[in-house]
Amino acid sequence: QVQLVESGGGLVQAGVSLRLSCAASGRTFSNYIMGWFRQAPGKDREFGAAISRSGITTSYADSVKGRFTISRDNAKNTVYLQMNNLKPEDTGVYYCAAAEAARVFSSVARYDYWGQGTQVTVSL
Repeated sequence: QVQLVESGGGLVQAGVSLRLSCAASGRTFSNYIMGWFRQAPGKDREFGAAISRSGITTSYADSVKGRFTISRDNAKNTVYLQMNNLKPEDTGVYYCAAAEAARVFSSVARYDYWGQGTQVTVSL
């Protein structure tokens, strides 16, 4: 089992930055690719970003590419999501997820472990 705990969400104005953190425990963190997803009210959970086990390879949804950066610190068992130039459409609950896999992917169904989520609200 892998336990994931997100933090760093909040209520912010459009244009500012926010950094989310996800602390992992339970198993060897570096064995897992990590992803960030978000879910807006009334919508399905959608892919945001993913990072390989080593941190070398990353993948982003088109909606966040150029504004969000995913990174990880395997020594601290933590994955981060740096979000810049936030927009109201970025509002939602942000979840981190883990999958024991060799390559990054965006499919929600392929991730094995999920955190409880952290709320991000972006106002005009």
